[in-house]
Amino acid sequence: MQSMRQPGAFCIPSKLQHESDIMRAKEFGMSPSRRQVATYFFFVFLFSSVFYLLIIRAKTLGAGGGVFVTGIMWCPALAAFATLKLYRRRLSELGWRWPAERYALASWYIPLSYSAIAYVIVWVGGLGAFPNHQFMDSLVARLGLGLSPTASTILYVALIGTFGLVGSISRALGEEIGWRGFLVPEMSKTFSFTATGLISGIVWSLWHYPVLIFADYNAGTDTRYAMACFTIMVVAISFVFAWMRLKSGSLWTGALLHASHNLYVQAIFTPLTRDTGKTAWFIDEFGLMLPLVTIAFAVYFWARRGELQTSVTLPESAPPAADVATRVNL
Repeated sequence: MQSMRQPGAFCIPSKLQHESDIMRAKEFGMSPSRRQVATYFFFVFLFSSVFYLLIIRAKTLGAGGGVFVTGIMWCPALAAFATLKLYRRRLSELGWRWPAERYALASWYIPLSYSAIAYVIVWVGGLGAFPNHQFMDSLVARLGLGLSPTASTILYVALIGTFGLVGSISRALGEEIGWRGFLVPEMSKTFSFTATGLISGIVWSLWHYPVLIFADYNAGTDTRYAMACFTIMVVAISFVFAWMRLKSGSLWTGALLHASHNLYVQAIFTPLTRDTGKTAWFIDEFGLMLPLVTIAFAVYFWARRGELQTSVTLPESAPPAADVATRVNL
């Protein structure tokens, strides 16, 4: 979608619309931006409730041939569209422009990096083993090429790790249009980067809770333990996702980060790890290792939050400097 604004630029509404939003927001004791954030939260859980019920009733994410999961992953996007429509804003504000090459590449290899670090620690520390021969043997039949388990695994990783990213993006995009396309830049107008990363991460993790608790979106460990590990990991990577979104001005960094994370963790590293007894407590999104490693990544990007001040550009009709200071919060 074309836009005359530069990446990262915030849309400045007309004076009349701006004053109207302020008057309505004052009735509820919050800024126009925060009121829109609250509206977005309402819509995202409202739309998601339909798919919560379907998945929970079936007790599995695989129900409906995967359509239920695809549906719920697009609810954040629908919530963003509804919020923009309600407040008479443009879809072009979501950050559709493709990011600069360095940000696109970083969005691919950052999840690969923290996943590889976490799983290598698991393998070297004896918390799990590599490779999982049972999974490798299953790939021989799945590929149907009559290759050896080793050759089948190499081919599988090569294909899934590249072309598989396309399919993963198609699902992750639905979430990222909402979480990083709308929510993060909208929150950054009135919240600090720290608060933006923290709050968006907490809400993102809470959004997963119904299917984590009442369906089979977990690794089979104690539910409370799985929720704790999952929440820490999601909040941690939210700082990474938020930094990349605000720095690049593009929601596609979120889509690439999200797709890469799901692909490498769920389709490659986890199935290639052999259970040695307590492995489930340390791997995947519900084990201990990913949260620990992603916290380190979160701290790194949080420490670079000062760089975001120069990444936000405003249109020629920008408000006075005093007003700009309230929009670019660190």
